[in-house]
Amino acid sequence: MDVLFHITLNVIFPIFALIGVGALLHRRFKLDMRTLSKLNSYLLMPAVSFANVYESEIRGDTLLHILSFLVIQSLCLMIFSTGISKIAKFESGLSATFKNSVVLSNSGNFGLPVSQVVFHHNPLGLSIQIVVMIFQNLLTYTYGLFNSVSVDKAKFQAIKTFLRNPVLYAFLLGFFLHTVSIKIPEYIWTPIKNTSNAFLAIALITLGAQSAFLKITRFSLPLVLSLIGRLILSPCIAFLVILLLKLDGTTAQSLFIASSFPTSRNSSLFALEYGNHPEYAAQAVLLSTVFSMMTVTIVIFLAHLLFS
Repeated sequence: MDVLFHITLNVIFPIFALIGVGALLHRRFKLDMRTLSKLNSYLLMPAVSFANVYESEIRGDTLLHILSFLVIQSLCLMIFSTGISKIAKFESGLSATFKNSVVLSNSGNFGLPVSQVVFHHNPLGLSIQIVVMIFQNLLTYTYGLFNSVSVDKAKFQAIKTFLRNPVLYAFLLGFFLHTVSIKIPEYIWTPIKNTSNAFLAIALITLGAQSAFLKITRFSLPLVLSLIGRLILSPCIAFLVILLLKLDGTTAQSLFIASSFPTSRNSSLFALEYGNHPEYAAQAVLLSTVFSMMTVTIVIFLAHLLFS
């Protein structure tokens, strides 16, 4: 219990305190969400990705293990969510939003800050989360977008959107400079590092602002199934895949923790854009974020207990 209290006080509380600050600020001042979104996507996320990959000790075999885990886990979640939507006889729009709510996780605004706190003395742990985030971006603009619109209409748009994402290029540049051991001059490295350090607070304030005006009207069956799939089933599948691939140490811890993150905000944006039950999608994002306060705490505890 002492360990759980420590995690709650020192990891989860600081995260949700900043989310709360973001919600309060947005309710009071109506923050410019477009500016915050662009700031996160085009400056802060690329900076934190570049800095941590450049400083990390991630190796080729570790990267292969990470990608193997992510592919297997994602396929399992896709199969589960598709099966449940058929059994529950969801209509096509609801089915698409339900599947996105289970498969797509908030690995950016939520996942990276959590990993920054958990692995603040271990660059490898945060670098693994950056790989997870890039994979989730790819999954979002392929599987997630294809769920929301027809494949013929979505294919070009999905590829173009993914290739415009600067996080991908920041990761590749950081990985290249790290691999060839190129020393970055201090006058360039200092602003990059300072920008990277700003990410955690701004990302969480943005997440809080995004959630400030969401409302919960009722706990429908699809909503309950989304929460179970995203917050409970996903870590359970992750644990089995970790055992299957015989992962351990920081790699196992980071991937297990990443599996517990709440539903991606993009699932709600897609539902809104294409008219696929946007209210339900927004509720799934909000409630999974709120309940993750408890589930992520437990998963972090288990990660350290099982894979230290």
